[in-house]
Amino acid sequence: MKAVKVVRDPTTIKILADLVRKEILRLTAIKPLTETQLAEKVLLTKPSMSHHLRTLLKAGLIKITKTRVGPHGILEKYYEPIAKLFIEDWEKVPPELKRYFLHSHMERVRGMLSVFYLIAESQGQKIEIRSEEIERLAQEIAKRVAIIAEKYENVETNVDRETLLIKIYSETLKMMITEIKWKDFFPKIINC
Repeated sequence: MKAVKVVRDPTTIKILADLVRKEILRLTAIKPLTETQLAEKVLLTKPSMSHHLRTLLKAGLIKITKTRVGPHGILEKYYEPIAKLFIEDWEKVPPELKRYFLHSHMERVRGMLSVFYLIAESQGQKIEIRSEEIERLAQEIAKRVAIIAEKYENVETNVDRETLLIKIYSETLKMMITEIKWKDFFPKIINC
C-alpha cells in the first residue's frame, strides 16, 4: 500500500473533514474490513456506513481489496484505503474547514510537546507553553506537513500508519526547529 496521499482537491478535503470517514480510513488502514464490520466498530447503521463507503469510493480514497461469500451466502466486500495516510495540503483546505483540521494538528502538537515537558520535569525544570503558541505552532505545522509527506507519496510501505504519522510529524517539527521565526520558542523547550 502507498504510504501517503497528499490531498490537494478541495472537494476531497471536505470528505476528509468528516470524523466518521477519518475513522473508516484509520480502521481499514490497519486491516481490510467489510461494511458490516465497519458499521459495528463505528457504531453506525449499515445504511449510514454504506453512504460513507460510497462517498470514499467515489473520491478514490478507498478500494475493494477482496470479496468472498459470507456464511449466509451474501457477498462480502473488504475495503482498504489507497494509502496509509491522507494529509491535506493546507493551502487547498477551504477556509470554512481549516478549524477542523487545525484541531487535529493542535492535538498532535500537544502530544509532541508533552514529551519535552516530561523531559524538562524529570530534570527539575519547568517549561510553560501558552495556548496561542500551541495554535500558532499547529498552524505552521499544518502548512509544512504536506511538504514532508510528499517524500512518502509514491512509496510503498508496510509500516504501521501511526509510526508513519509520527515520523512525518517529527520531520516537520525538526524542519521548524531550524527556522528563524521559531528561534525563541524552541530553545525554551529543547534546552531543558
